[in-house]
Amino acid sequence: MTNDVNKNRLQPKTTEAQTTEQLEPVIENTPPLPVIDWSLINQQAPVLLDTPYDYLPEADVVIITWAGAEWAAMEHVFCTSDTTMPYSDRSTSYWDGWQKYDKDMPTYSGSSDDDWDYWGYYRLVQIQDKNVLLFKSNTHLDWPGEQYLEDLIYRFIDYVKPQLIISTGTAGGARPQDQEGTVNVVQAGTLYVEGKPPSDWPNYTNDWQANWSIIKQGNFTQLLFPIPTTKSDLESLSNQFNQYYGTDYSLSELNALNLDMGASLPQLNDMTPDGTALLTTDTFVVATTSGDYADFACVEMDDAIIGKVCSSQNTSFGFVRNISDPIQNANLPSEVQGNWGSVIYDAYGFYTSYNSALAAWAIVTAQLQ
Repeated sequence: MTNDVNKNRLQPKTTEAQTTEQLEPVIENTPPLPVIDWSLINQQAPVLLDTPYDYLPEADVVIITWAGAEWAAMEHVFCTSDTTMPYSDRSTSYWDGWQKYDKDMPTYSGSSDDDWDYWGYYRLVQIQDKNVLLFKSNTHLDWPGEQYLEDLIYRFIDYVKPQLIISTGTAGGARPQDQEGTVNVVQAGTLYVEGKPPSDWPNYTNDWQANWSIIKQGNFTQLLFPIPTTKSDLESLSNQFNQYYGTDYSLSELNALNLDMGASLPQLNDMTPDGTALLTTDTFVVATTSGDYADFACVEMDDAIIGKVCSSQNTSFGFVRNISDPIQNANLPSEVQGNWGSVIYDAYGFYTSYNSALAAWAIVTAQLQ
């Protein structure tokens, strides 16, 4: 999942006291994101630059993220790494120093109940004496739609003139070996087309390769943050899930292959050499233990459109995605799969996004050296 709006949910069991439209999961083990000791890898934190408020400035690289928890992780890694960040900040709706981009908004034909009135927020930083534009997008494939997301990417290419566009954030798992918090890096995106066989789905790729020189340093693993999953929290989440939806599933049924338990050391995978693609959908699609999408790096909801536009404009692109909700139990109803994935995503996406933001920083920094 990449967006704050998730679909294909079960209808919850309602009570008079219940007023929310979806389960808001609660976990007990919520450590803050740590101070980043850049000296461990002989690097320095990005330098914060004055960001113009009325136009997109030129930069060597654009790094895009999407949902609120992903934005918080980006803010921490690129802007405020000298302090800790509490779990409660995952839902922060604005960060100091970021500018709203709402210039030249096209006419939007959606309903008045869900007005789309700005492209996103941006902030300029400096890495290796090069300018990098950070962007939190409010423009998605599923909302307000493909033509608007394409327009945004064209704007980056025309105004920012980057050498490279990177997307980073959460994603659903597609492979049975990918635990909660795994980070997969690819340079290709396949666009899911409902009603057509996978062989007919458009694929967008390029020659960009992730520079792994910083990540492969021995001390880099000390900067990664283990996803703080615990057995007691997962059991609590399954109880919250069953109470909310009026179901009676065991944790072993919901937690397929125990993948929701994050590894003590998150796995980072460079999949650019073999050309593995991620799968982009315009609705909520869940990969399962049946292996239905196991040939893809992950499932998310935006990136192939970036690839589509960048391919047409000879601009390099790459995707750094974390597994915030691993593959689901194929024996469960699709609604249950989607809703349990949403619970895991909501509970831990803040933490999984930290590691993918850090990986994006490392890859971009190595390329700019």
